[in-house]
Amino acid sequence: MNSITFHPIPTATVAKLQNGGLDANGQHPEHHVSDGVPCRHCLTEIPAGEPYLILAYRPFPNVQPYAEMGPIFLHAEACPAYVKLDKIPAMFLTWEKLLIRGYSKENRIVYGSGQIVPTETMAEEASRLLAKPEIAYVHVRSASNNCYQCRIERGE
Repeated sequence: MNSITFHPIPTATVAKLQNGGLDANGQHPEHHVSDGVPCRHCLTEIPAGEPYLILAYRPFPNVQPYAEMGPIFLHAEACPAYVKLDKIPAMFLTWEKLLIRGYSKENRIVYGSGQIVPTETMAEEASRLLAKPEIAYVHVRSASNNCYQCRIERGE
């Protein structure tokens, strides 16, 4: 298996949103109290009772037909970025399955690359996708709701 790394939403983006910046829809994030939802920055579950944000996020550099946008959750206050890049984030290990999908360097879906996989094989399947030269990176998404979770890239 080739080396892969897991990447959260960039800290600068998260800090802007936590400090009142506008989301991908041009709206302020909504403030809520968690019942246990996943933060896309620290890649841990936000414990029940803690404040969090719901907002629209587009994990692509430019607006274009393949630049999907959807809801995500973030801690309402600053949290550390996920740093164990070569390890599957522990929060995923409690999930039965995930959707992974490959994208080209032009940030477009590589057809035929999307698949719902058991969590225990996600890293292996992402590595297999990244072995293909036409795939620049892989998104991890919710298998049930298609919500963006994180990005996987080739390791160093």
